[in-house]
Amino acid sequence: MAAGMLMKLACVVMACMVVFAPHAAEALTCGQVTGNLLPCLSYLRSNGPLGGCCNGVRALNNAARTPADRKVACGCLKNAYSSFPGINQGKASSLPSTCGVNIPYKISPSTNCNKIN
Repeated sequence: MAAGMLMKLACVVMACMVVFAPHAAEALTCGQVTGNLLPCLSYLRSNGPLGGCCNGVRALNNAARTPADRKVACGCLKNAYSSFPGINQGKASSLPSTCGVNIPYKISPSTNCNKIN
């Protein structure tokens, strides 16, 4: 189990390295979404501290300015539910308001990302 989590973390780190390279495209990617929200993982799984989580939430909100970017972010968040088991859905849904950020959709595995503008 721990080896699987380490492999996922390594993939996230590699994706972030590619995303933040100087030649990276401007469109939002799942690597950016996951990289911004990785500090939230312990909080979303348990009673861990919020720590730097809100900085990542704000950075993600600032990066997802277009409808296409918001749809990508939504899809990545939905995938995170299955990639990172143990996420408390109530905490995930309330994370934006906890961090003082307003997003135009609910963070939930049941959200229809195609309807996001």
